[in-house]
Amino acid sequence: MAMVSGGRGPTASVSQWHETRRLRLDGDPAVRESTVAYVGRRRGCGEVGAELQQLEHPVKDDGSLSFLVIGDWGRRGTYNQTQVALQMGRIGEKLNIDFVVSYRGDVEAQLSPILGRIDSRWLCSRSFLLNTEIAEFFFIDTTPFVDKYFEEPKHHTYDWRGVIPRNEYLSNLLKDLELGLRVSNAKWKIVIGHHTMRSVGHHGETKELVLQLLPILEANNVDMYINGHDHCLEHISTTKSPIQFLTSGGGSKAWKGDIDDQNRHELKFYYDGQGFMSVQLTQTHAEIVFYDVFGGALHNLKLTRQLYSAL
Repeated sequence: MAMVSGGRGPTASVSQWHETRRLRLDGDPAVRESTVAYVGRRRGCGEVGAELQQLEHPVKDDGSLSFLVIGDWGRRGTYNQTQVALQMGRIGEKLNIDFVVSYRGDVEAQLSPILGRIDSRWLCSRSFLLNTEIAEFFFIDTTPFVDKYFEEPKHHTYDWRGVIPRNEYLSNLLKDLELGLRVSNAKWKIVIGHHTMRSVGHHGETKELVLQLLPILEANNVDMYINGHDHCLEHISTTKSPIQFLTSGGGSKAWKGDIDDQNRHELKFYYDGQGFMSVQLTQTHAEIVFYDVFGGALHNLKLTRQLYSAL
């Protein structure tokens, strides 16, 4: 699952946002992954195609949007998780972020009745679309794509309610995603899923996503694919695709030295420690920065988008 948590004016801890608008997607091979959204106000809840629920979030007064991305955390503060949270609070306040995109390793946020009682705005969905005026975020449930979860579950137990029959579920999801991307007029199109698509980390590429999802993203001019799953920070860009592949999975336990050297030719940045990522967007510019556990900037990516006006 993956998650977006948000709110301007963070304190030192990412769990303490003054005005929270949260959307959450967590993921782990051992659990049934879906999308959980926690939003301050549901301004619009329509449908894209038949399945993708639409949520809305306003940009700032100057027309910009900023958010953090943190992945694969949930170890009760260990493995530098607390230190990462402190730095996220510092950077989040500096950038005046709108929300946080995150991945965690359990389904508490999806199933716990306690969270619903804490805030009635809590809602749960497998996949959804977040419209922010200048950017559209397509949150996709990637777990049902992975064959081994069905064919070789080993000691894991999965709850596939709402997913079986699998082929029908995936077919509908891909159709809805393709339609949503095709009709989108957003300046930036960003797709978010838990599993890797391009990666040189521990899990490497998820072949099912490369075969089924990537062609749709490329055909519809998607700018970024953001994911967790591999416990590292990573930026991959290829001449074959305009998409920036961004992995932010360094929220807690990292896998130091676990890298596939054979695929490093497409790698722009790789860090095998803890950390997180920030994204700042305007109609014409995007800036992505990766940070380490001390809040130091490790890698910076800048993208531009030309504005066209009718004559």
